[in-house]
Amino acid sequence: MSKVYLLGGHQTDFKRNFAREGKGIFDILKEPVEGALAATGIAPEEVEVAHIGNFVAELFCRQGQLGGMFAAIHPRFSGLPSARHEGACASGSLAALAAQADIKAGHYDLACVAGVEMMRHTDAQTAADNLAAAAWIGREGQDAQWMWPWMFSKLGDEYERRYGLKREHLAAIAKNNFANARRNPNAQTREWKLTDANFGTDDAANPPVEGRIRKQDCGQITDGGACVFLASERYAKDWAARRGLALDGVPYLKGWGHRTATMRFEDKLRESPNSPYVMPHVRGAITDAYRRAGISGPEALDAIETHDCFTTTEYMAIDHFGLTAPGESWKAVEEGRIALDGDLPVNPSGGLIGAGHPVGCTGVRMLLDAWKQVTGNAGGYQVEGARQVQTLNIGGSGTTTVSFVVAAGNA
Repeated sequence: MSKVYLLGGHQTDFKRNFAREGKGIFDILKEPVEGALAATGIAPEEVEVAHIGNFVAELFCRQGQLGGMFAAIHPRFSGLPSARHEGACASGSLAALAAQADIKAGHYDLACVAGVEMMRHTDAQTAADNLAAAAWIGREGQDAQWMWPWMFSKLGDEYERRYGLKREHLAAIAKNNFANARRNPNAQTREWKLTDANFGTDDAANPPVEGRIRKQDCGQITDGGACVFLASERYAKDWAARRGLALDGVPYLKGWGHRTATMRFEDKLRESPNSPYVMPHVRGAITDAYRRAGISGPEALDAIETHDCFTTTEYMAIDHFGLTAPGESWKAVEEGRIALDGDLPVNPSGGLIGAGHPVGCTGVRMLLDAWKQVTGNAGGYQVEGARQVQTLNIGGSGTTTVSFVVAAGNA
């Protein structure tokens, strides 16, 4: 089957608060699409289909019909087929999966994939309540003030029950992601001044949120948009020739995995008692991507961009990728393997904790960062010699899981 090529794209600066600039969700969508057109040299009239990832604009912005909003970006987009995709934090990756399917099926040669979320104009409690829509409302977390810190504290509790879990390993994950974010010119936290106390257990310096989750364990509330273009081999070949490139110099989607689990977190755990993996469906999405990419495991990767809505999420991802045996993620953390200069850097961009988490945009941002890595365009957070990068994007409490392997054209 022919390859689906990743031509590049653009993202907004995740530090921005668009409401303070007098702008809205349309602006957050329009800016990266226009930036991606400029960055790739693609003309608007070449775009054949659009897929938009967004989680919850109806609650944050009282806005639906984002596919129609895409058509307002440029006169040439009026009449194009477009659709909005929702899978909580994995919405952007679902949009990319749909675009990939369109191209593999031969329906279109060039697809625009964008992700967008606007959240910073609300207070923290309203944001938390809106985001809780990804849980099973009325059936879990009824006593939680902050739904997702509560939920992912439960993930840490399960690790502690099965294998043991130390606070210092979660703190080290947070430190690593904030450190990487300082190298990323689009990261929300790049100018934050944090000390060791901010990662400790002092309630003033690092306030508790829910359970074992403290402030610096959390991903950010972010305004942001990102856009990439996916293309067939036919279009990519012509596009590369126009830019003086060989086709084998253009990155492509080498593998992918997509799994959906039952909604309630406690029901997910009930499905895994005989598995060494706490979330076997997440492991399945990762290994599906390995299999489709024709690789055996993490030893074939040069970097990982993973979901880290909380430090416990990344802790889970480390052993589920196979960096360590199940329950031994702490070894990769202690040994510095996940650091930018480690043997398999995790979240060189800063991840959701450091770079930011505009929910419906995150999966698209991950693909863009993977493209930057394998083309040598990641700047200060470049992983030297990166040829293959894998993403892991998780919606809800692991309900929707999507993973891509992005490879350099000749990898």
